[in-house]
Amino acid sequence: MAKKPLCIAIVAAEDSGDILGADLIMALRQYYPDAKFIGVAGSRMLSVGCESLIPLSKLSVMGIIEVLKQLRQLLKLRNTICDFFIKNPPDVYIGIDAPDFNLPIEKKLKSQGIPTVHYVSPTIWAWREKRIHKIAKSVDMMLTVFPFEAAFYEKYGIPVRFVGHPLADKLLPSNDVSALRKKLSLPQKALVIALLSGSRKSELTHIAPSFIQAAQQSLLEKPDLIFITAAPNQQRADQFRHLLNKYAPNLSVTIYIDQSRDVIAAADLVLLASGTATLETLLLGKPMIVGYKVPWLNYIIGKILIKIDKFALPNILASEHIVPEFIQTCCTADNLKNTLLEQLANLPMSEMLDIKYEKIREGLKRNASEHAAYTVSQIIDAHQHAQKIEI
Repeated sequence: MAKKPLCIAIVAAEDSGDILGADLIMALRQYYPDAKFIGVAGSRMLSVGCESLIPLSKLSVMGIIEVLKQLRQLLKLRNTICDFFIKNPPDVYIGIDAPDFNLPIEKKLKSQGIPTVHYVSPTIWAWREKRIHKIAKSVDMMLTVFPFEAAFYEKYGIPVRFVGHPLADKLLPSNDVSALRKKLSLPQKALVIALLSGSRKSELTHIAPSFIQAAQQSLLEKPDLIFITAAPNQQRADQFRHLLNKYAPNLSVTIYIDQSRDVIAAADLVLLASGTATLETLLLGKPMIVGYKVPWLNYIIGKILIKIDKFALPNILASEHIVPEFIQTCCTADNLKNTLLEQLANLPMSEMLDIKYEKIREGLKRNASEHAAYTVSQIIDAHQHAQKIEI
């Protein structure tokens, strides 16, 4: 009788998870070339052969208020996924990030004897540390992307592996900015500022106005500046253009679609929203200013729960403020403009900042996808061995 191919469940809930998932699937195929992958997938995971039970876009919800508005629908989708995998048990379930969505599924599947892996640690080091007890009941293995996270799990006896961050394996500072500027039709000698106010609708709504106004004010003092931005799709590009017409109709900002890394690499300075893009900017070796705003209720709740004094990833990873960061009431056009002009006056980036960037980069490079795939293969093999012993 032919051996049944492995079934690997893998669930992402947003674009960043889709990227991680696609890389992980390709690495896992080195171990299990005939495996079937099924779960929740975006375009990248679909392109490498993952079957999606529901569209990833249905899960891409950000912020406390937004989640509450769609809570009933999200719970229904979560139950659908959970019921499917209980009826069709996979050889392993891999939840990528999205802890509030994935951990309850993992807990239920683990109770059914299905091995569970969670890829990308929840930010228990920043808030809601008591979640560690729920995690202990939910996962057979936690895969972390930042080195300091593993200690939290080791403290509670939860199996954990620091696998590194996949972006650190892929991104390096460009040695040919000239070619990038030619590709984007940008002047070679100009001072180019990238404005990246987020990839989600809610982020643009709250953050883009301050960024746009800061750019307009900066242009009054340095009229030779050129501003560019990147949007993940046409909808976000149209939204940014609408906000630009509303807050600074005379400001020229060139919008590129799905070219955020080229936009970052071609810029002299990046003004951006807090998130994964700050890590990309660091890995690409660019100076940055980080700003962030959320709805006020989200901010008030977060201020009560969050226990760290830094929110930009480069500052968290460095354990010091190496890049300027402005949150909520501090994220004003005046503050951003003043800092932007100050940063421009200090270009090129200092050797000290470059050294700190490089230290973070080297600390995150681990061949993450391959390391994660190897760890998952150990979980699968151990489970299969245990099943044979039981038989």
